Amino acid sequence: MRPKRRRLWAVVAGLGALGAAAALVLAAFEDNIVFFRSPSEVASNSLPTERRFRLGGLVETGSLRKAGDGVTVTFRVTDLAHAVPVSYRGLLPDLFREGQGVVAEGQLDANGIFQASQILAKHDETYMPREVAEALRKGGHWKGEGEGQ
Repeated sequence: MRPKRRRLWAVVAGLGALGAAAALVLAAFEDNIVFFRSPSEVASNSLPTERRFRLGGLVETGSLRKAGDGVTVTFRVTDLAHAVPVSYRGLLPDLFREGQGVVAEGQLDANGIFQASQILAKHDETYMPREVAEALRKGGHWKGEGEGQ
């Protein structure tokens, strides 16, 4: 085999190995990527129940309920167009309250209730995710300046 042909096969083999490595990395990341969804997106899509995602919006006023065990809370997250019921077992952040921004990470159960494994409270709408800020703007309820962060 001539040197030119050997180099060509070496380049082809190297590109093949690089492609295989990239495919393995992407496959590993697929299980760890957590997408953000607004309540309107959750209401309009049929999301798989086993897929984890982040749900962001405002805690609906009057929706917060604490269970008798003192650890489980239920509430609704809204973008003022749609609302999603959320159940969380654990301690809530100090800044968590009705009418404030929240991001919950978890998954939908078979009944359409979002089972949160982590709750992140926002101190005001200034730091609202862009998708939720757009939904609030469309509903005429956005109080913040500029775009959501």
